[in-house]
Amino acid sequence: MTVSKRRQPSLAQLRAFAAVAEHLHFRDAAAAIGMSQPALSGAVSALEESLGVTLLERTTRKVLLSPAGERLAVRAKAVLVEVGALLEEAEAVRAPFTGVLRLGVIPTVAPYLLPTVLRLVHDRYPHLDLQVHEEQTASLVDGLTSGRLDLLLLAVPLGVPGIAELPLFDEDFVLVTPLGHRLGGREGIPREALRELKLLLLDEGHCLRDQALDICREAGREDAPVTTTAAGLSTLVQLIAGGLGVTLLPRTALKVETSRSSQLLTGYFADPAPTRRVALAMRTGAARGAEYEELATALREAMRPLPVRVLDEGA
Repeated sequence: MTVSKRRQPSLAQLRAFAAVAEHLHFRDAAAAIGMSQPALSGAVSALEESLGVTLLERTTRKVLLSPAGERLAVRAKAVLVEVGALLEEAEAVRAPFTGVLRLGVIPTVAPYLLPTVLRLVHDRYPHLDLQVHEEQTASLVDGLTSGRLDLLLLAVPLGVPGIAELPLFDEDFVLVTPLGHRLGGREGIPREALRELKLLLLDEGHCLRDQALDICREAGREDAPVTTTAAGLSTLVQLIAGGLGVTLLPRTALKVETSRSSQLLTGYFADPAPTRRVALAMRTGAARGAEYEELATALREAMRPLPVRVLDEGA
């Protein structure tokens, strides 16, 4: 009869046999694994029956491994080592905020929010291996749905089936102009002012470009002819400093980007100002969903000092 047709050995049987193989003494082996001597002997006998081989040579004075026992003891120990590793890995998975977390972030968020995110992870979740990927929205969404990424930090709504959003905050857009511009430094700017401005935007593919165009359409601008674009906000702001036009910046980017030049002014819109919402996004029903929700709660608190309106949980 082949082994495959016999009853499978249990882990308890393998542990008993491995202990006897190590100690070559039933009493010592039983004490080592916290099992009674009769139970240990019974487990080894059951293992021999399951495998169909004699593992031990028993005498009144000592215990010896049979030739088969010597060979199979090595296998038994290897199995127990792997089972132990599996249990350790499962424990690590069950423990929140351990292991790898692959976070995708859009370019118009990464430079301004990552310092807060990284500080929070370092201080509160020291065993979390955070890996950051900066990509445009379409690439991030593809990475999340394909399993390449675990969590996203980006502007919403996405409106993508199978992706759940955990809103963090809303932030206003401000108008950035060159020195001497008639709207530079003003407050209470009506949105309708966007109808006549020479607006510079990011390249296609950036969600911030689409948001700016939506704001212009809401202000009654039928089109926004773009003759100059930039791949990133830093370049865009330098173009504004050079007098090529104006642009819209989210408040979180304002301090970093406008500090690069003394040739810029900031204008603020009348309430309600145009805004964007930033959120975490995860796969619906993600195994670590509760962990991501807890992270979102922690991030909301960490972001309160920023020039944003933090949203209540479930907003």
